[in-house]
Amino acid sequence: MNTSIEQAEKGSSWMGLLTNGIIKENPVLVLLLGTCPSLAVTTSAVNGLGMGIATMLVLLCSNVFISLLKNIIPSRVRIPSFIVIIAGFVTIVGLLVQAYAPGINEALGIFLPLIVVNCVILGRAEMFAARNPVLQSTLDGIGMGLGFTLALFLIGGARELLGNGSLFGIVLTAEFIDPMGIFLMPPGGFFIYGILIAVVNKIMALRNRQPKQEMGCSACPSAGSCGMACGGSEGSGETKREGKVE
Repeated sequence: MNTSIEQAEKGSSWMGLLTNGIIKENPVLVLLLGTCPSLAVTTSAVNGLGMGIATMLVLLCSNVFISLLKNIIPSRVRIPSFIVIIAGFVTIVGLLVQAYAPGINEALGIFLPLIVVNCVILGRAEMFAARNPVLQSTLDGIGMGLGFTLALFLIGGARELLGNGSLFGIVLTAEFIDPMGIFLMPPGGFFIYGILIAVVNKIMALRNRQPKQEMGCSACPSAGSCGMACGGSEGSGETKREGKVE
């Protein structure tokens, strides 16, 4: 029985690690990390998706590798070691993107190698991967990467749809709604970013809100023995207690 309970709790904790980064601890929309690439490359859904997937691959690999080496890396050179590990995986991912997706590589430009200094990756390496086992670090990398990718895709998709009337290059609204080019510019990116942050904050507020419950004798576990009428006057309770004493 205890084993099954422990397994259920472990499964729920693992699922929490996998899903926290999507909404509850979304690195872009909640923690407000990686804002620069989030606004610079998300002029289209494809660019946002490509940047998100590249970042997720680097985050996942660096989390696993740092978790494996956390007991070997000296504390004095912890941060430089993390940056070297991250830079190695960024180089690998950059070469893969350059070979198999040259269009995305050209669109992302300098922001692809700048994943090395992305606050999301270095922050998770320092705060999580360096302090937890490999499995948990893997789940954390996947969850945070999915959250980052989702945020960039939403920003890029909204900007492309409003600014160009298309999504993934497919014309959707441009024929009957004039595209608003400002959304392809930095001011439009900040506007979409602020709207998404407000939506996520509202969702989290609704999830955390608990309905107020009124106390009553029927809900009280000791209603039959305390002599106090919950929700009633204290005088009635005192009268009952005095009657019992007499």
